[in-house]
Amino acid sequence: MQEAKLRKVDSLVFRFLKQEEQRQKRGLVMIPSENFTSLAVLEALGSCLTNKYSEGYPNFRYYSGNKYIDKIEILAIKRAKELFKADFANVQPHSGTQANMACYFALLKKGDRVLSMDLNAGGHLSHGAKVSFSGKFFHFIHYGVKKETELIDYEQVEILARKYRPKLIVSGASSYPRKINFRLINNIAHKYGAYHLADIAHIAGLVAAGLHPNPFPWVDLVTLTTQKTLRGPRGGVVLGKKKFEKIINRMVFPGIQGGPFENVIAAKAVCFKQARTLSFKKYQEQVIKNARQLAKVLLKENIRLITGGTDNHLLLIDLRPLKISGLEAERILEETGIYTNRNVIPFDDASPNNPSGLRLGTPALTTRGMKEREMKLIGQLIVRILKNPKNKKVKEDVKKQVIALAKKFPYFKK
Repeated sequence: MQEAKLRKVDSLVFRFLKQEEQRQKRGLVMIPSENFTSLAVLEALGSCLTNKYSEGYPNFRYYSGNKYIDKIEILAIKRAKELFKADFANVQPHSGTQANMACYFALLKKGDRVLSMDLNAGGHLSHGAKVSFSGKFFHFIHYGVKKETELIDYEQVEILARKYRPKLIVSGASSYPRKINFRLINNIAHKYGAYHLADIAHIAGLVAAGLHPNPFPWVDLVTLTTQKTLRGPRGGVVLGKKKFEKIINRMVFPGIQGGPFENVIAAKAVCFKQARTLSFKKYQEQVIKNARQLAKVLLKENIRLITGGTDNHLLLIDLRPLKISGLEAERILEETGIYTNRNVIPFDDASPNNPSGLRLGTPALTTRGMKEREMKLIGQLIVRILKNPKNKKVKEDVKKQVIALAKKFPYFKK
């Protein structure tokens, strides 16, 4: 970014931007859906591609001057297909929710039945929540987790599929700390005549690195976001089997979107290339190691974790034994520079606005170079806060340690 020009043109925006940059530098970002992009991705995002309007698809645009834009989008498509072993890829969705929207509207009619994971069990708003477009347009039935283990109840998935005969089954989650058996869910879907959509927004980086089972070749369609474990720009992607390519492309444009963000698509292409490297795989391995180390520390201090641990990049704390709400825990940790987010948990009776869970993850910390040693310290700091939420001295001490730790690890990675 040419900061001198921004400062001159709009000093107020420049000031807020620099304040946010300092917040990120001085704090510990532990929200699982946040990460730090590479400087190469940021360069693509801030490029001249922002100036171009390119409704349509490569070699069939509604505007002239897309010769080089087409080359970039074709490259992004090729890399996405190769990375996830898909037959086709649409890289135009502006977000994961819009990627899901495209799939729903392409496959379903208003009121059709859809089976998906319950929000409290770990699902996502776009998987049929009443406040989401998905819950308003379609009839969602939800499966959950077993009370004893808090693991996905695959038997319930089949029971509900047999009973309701949904047209689509959605797998994937936003706050589930274990691996998902896409092949098993796919078998159930096809047994009862349903399509299968896997939403891998959170675990896309792990899948790309071969550290979580790939939904392909089993599923019909896959949606993902590029800004989480993939360390790319904010955006969505739809992948799938060849027979769905035309209906998905038509639904993304002109169905639900207009002109694509070609600067974002270029940044997606960059992150797909980076995801093919050995260093990226090592990064993802460290993400999991860090999450497991963090879980180990918390469990040792008698902090209850949903499912008792993690297989991926995130943890979900049950705050009920600590007599503290999710909103309170989130705010107190934020005061010390530790950024997490309140989250619903299985069989939670509390309000979604102030639930009983706290979600935290390791992607952003790992991008900054932190490893098990740092996770041990961070885990201990979190425990101190959660067990002493009103102790000002504890908060002051934790804040100092957070700033000192953040300073040791640079904000950006090339």
